[in-house]
Amino acid sequence: MAGDFEPDLLPPLEWLRVFEAAGRLGNFTAAARELGITQAAVSKRLQNLESKLSTHLFLRLARGVELTVEGEAYLPHVRSALDAMRRGTSDLFGTPRTKVSIAAPASVAALWIAPRLRALSGTYTALQVSVHAIHRPSDFEAIQADYEVRFGRGDWPERESVELYQESLVPSCTTALLESAPGGDWKELPMIAVSGPRGGWREWSAANAEPMLKQPVLRFDSWIAAQHAAFGDAGVFLASVPLAESAFRLGSLVPLTDKRLNMNGGYWLTWPRERTLQSDDEAVISACMSEVSGDT
Repeated sequence: MAGDFEPDLLPPLEWLRVFEAAGRLGNFTAAARELGITQAAVSKRLQNLESKLSTHLFLRLARGVELTVEGEAYLPHVRSALDAMRRGTSDLFGTPRTKVSIAAPASVAALWIAPRLRALSGTYTALQVSVHAIHRPSDFEAIQADYEVRFGRGDWPERESVELYQESLVPSCTTALLESAPGGDWKELPMIAVSGPRGGWREWSAANAEPMLKQPVLRFDSWIAAQHAAFGDAGVFLASVPLAESAFRLGSLVPLTDKRLNMNGGYWLTWPRERTLQSDDEAVISACMSEVSGDT
């Protein structure tokens, strides 16, 4: 049947390696030298290959060898297949990769960690970083990552930590939604609430001596989901100033007031105290704490 694989037609890999070298170099002696075998072994393998394929691949001339028409046609296919196997072998089993895993809340993973990992590209090509988005504290235990991004004050027993940023929240929405506000008052717009460690509208009102605002019409258990709802003109939400910096700069969101809710905690990159940091670890920590260019 057309397209079926016929195993009997597939020559041994060693014969194909010899054919590729001899065809590329145009000389059996040079091919033997490159492969570390004798010229007689090259000739024998090529004879076997030609017998297997029932065709001549080389013209044996007085002053050397030349590929036949069939050999010329076959050589690119063999070379391509060998190159593909070399690349695949190198990618999977070549340079040993240091594997580092980071578990972080989904919003921090997407909007803080991910944009900063570009600092590792090129310099640390043997480093493989896996980022796991968590949705509840119990996920840390399940994932068992090398690093965990936690909300708090950096005082976890048995863990080292470096602060990524202090959390600060500000009412924000899109320009389009703001333009639809009755009388231009953003407080008359629908409100979006987010569950989690960050403060909410009640805390923002208390911190800024503001009367309680209307009850939220939408509630999310993920800050990043709430931000996407805000992008869709669904309402006003308390944007994380550090995480929304790019959205503010691009105009996707606008802060509606100077009154913020400055949290007593922030987000910290943490790891077990017994972990001995190597240069790759230090590179990951440095990347997570780095500034991001304005085009990100």
